[in-house]
Amino acid sequence: MKHEMKLNNGPFERIKNGTKTIELRLNDEKRQLLKIKDLIEFTNRTNNEKMLVEIANLYHYPSFEELYKHFDKVAMGYDEDDIADPKDMEEYYSPEEQSKYGVLGIKIKKM
Repeated sequence: MKHEMKLNNGPFERIKNGTKTIELRLNDEKRQLLKIKDLIEFTNRTNNEKMLVEIANLYHYPSFEELYKHFDKVAMGYDEDDIADPKDMEEYYSPEEQSKYGVLGIKIKKM
């Protein structure tokens, strides 16, 4: 099955260059349909460029705080000198949404 998701330019480019291998999402109804070996077509919000990836694994956690303990920050899309803070994800998903649905680390590989 193929799923479609939008990405900001920074994360899109990090996946494209191979440094970002874990996509972070809320485990809402849409993401609950994801399965290992499914495809995701990411669309860059800035220039509408598209990229196809395969889901290699799915990691479920109750919160981004828990998820961040298990993955390298560069794999999650941070630069080596960045401070990886789970609260960064509140820009996209409220604490209430995180509590309701849980969160997902999507291990991806470029096609």
